[in-house]
Amino acid sequence: MLSALLQGGGAAAQSQGERAMPDLGAMLMHHLSDGNTIELEILDFHKVWTLPHWQPIQIGALELDLSPTKHVVFLGVAAILLLAVFIPIGRQMRDRYSASAPSGLANAMEALVVYFRDEVVRRNIGRGGDGYTPYILTLFFFILTINLVGLIPFTATPTGNLSVTGALALVTFVVVEITGMRALGFKGYMGTIFYAPPGLPKAGQAVLMLILTPVEFMGKLTKPFALMIRLFANMTAGHTLVLSLIGIIFIFANLTIGKFAIAGASLSMVLAVMVLEVFVAFLQAYIFAMLTTVFIGLIRHAH
Repeated sequence: MLSALLQGGGAAAQSQGERAMPDLGAMLMHHLSDGNTIELEILDFHKVWTLPHWQPIQIGALELDLSPTKHVVFLGVAAILLLAVFIPIGRQMRDRYSASAPSGLANAMEALVVYFRDEVVRRNIGRGGDGYTPYILTLFFFILTINLVGLIPFTATPTGNLSVTGALALVTFVVVEITGMRALGFKGYMGTIFYAPPGLPKAGQAVLMLILTPVEFMGKLTKPFALMIRLFANMTAGHTLVLSLIGIIFIFANLTIGKFAIAGASLSMVLAVMVLEVFVAFLQAYIFAMLTTVFIGLIRHAH
C-alpha cells in the first residue's frame, strides 16, 4: 500500500531531493478494488503474489471466468477461520459439555447463538422460526469475519465489493421468497405482489391493484438492494477514510516545519477511526442478519 502511495505517479517534486507528490486516488483504488495480485510489504521486504488465471468456461454465448481474485482469496480465509473456530467448539459441545455448561470460547459462542435464536429469530419470525437460526447465524459470523479480516494490514475487505454484497443479498432474496411460497402457498404468495385491499368495491380493488402491483414488486427488489448497498457503502467508506488520513502524512512530507505534528495528528485520527471500524464491523454484520430476519418474518405474515 505504501509503495503504491509513494510510486503513484504524482506531480514532479518542486526541487531536487524532494519526493514526488503521491497519487492518493491511485492508492485508494489499488487498495479498495479487486485484483489478481496480493501484496505484502514490511519495511524493505516487498513481495507480490500473482494469482493463477484459469481458462474461462464457455456456456453458449456466456463466458464464465472462475479465476481466483484477491477478494475471493480472503473470502476463503474467512471461511477457513470460521471452520477452525466452530468445528472444535461443536465437538466440545457434543462430547465434553453434553452434561454440563460450556466454558471459555464455547460459552461465549453459545451465548451468541442463544441470543440470536431468542431475541432476533423468534422475536421477528415468530413461531416455527427456529429453523432459520442456522442461516441467520451463518450470515452474521461470515460477514463479521470478513469485516474483521479486512482490518488487518495487507489484507482486503471483500464486503467492500458490490459483487460480494450482491451475492449475499441475492441468497437472502431467494430464502425470503421461497419462505413466502412455503408459508402462504401459491395463491397467498401471489397476493404479496397482486394486492387488492379487502372491503372495497370491485372497481376500487382493480384500480388499487393496478397502482400497488408495481409498488409491491419493486419492494421485493429494493429490500435486497438496500442490504447490498448498505454493507458495501459502510465498509468502503471506513477504509477510504483511514487511507485518506494516512495519505495526509505523505502529502505534507516535504514540509520543513510542522510535518511531524501533522503526522502525529493523522495517526491519532487513524487509531480512533480504526476503533470505530471494529464497532462498525460488528454492527453491519448484525444489521444484515437482523434485516434478513425481519424480511423473513414479514413475508410469513404478509399484509
